[in-house]
Amino acid sequence: MLNLEPDLTTAEEIGARVRATRKHYRITQVQLAELSGLSDKTVRDIEHGTGTASLAAVIAVLNVVGLRLEVC
Repeated sequence: MLNLEPDLTTAEEIGARVRATRKHYRITQVQLAELSGLSDKTVRDIEHGTGTASLAAVIAVLNVVGLRLEVC
């Protein structure tokens, strides 16, 4: 499992990491949405760092792509 690095401090930076990891695994946004139980719009919003995705939604996406959010 990959960690989100401490320097990822904005929604845009976290979203970019999600997008890069999703593409690395060759998963489409629609597939990621299905696997995480979310709408494809929510996945797009998370990847762009926009919208009002809940923390639960972000964590669901992170879990699917093998990323982990740590609070220190």
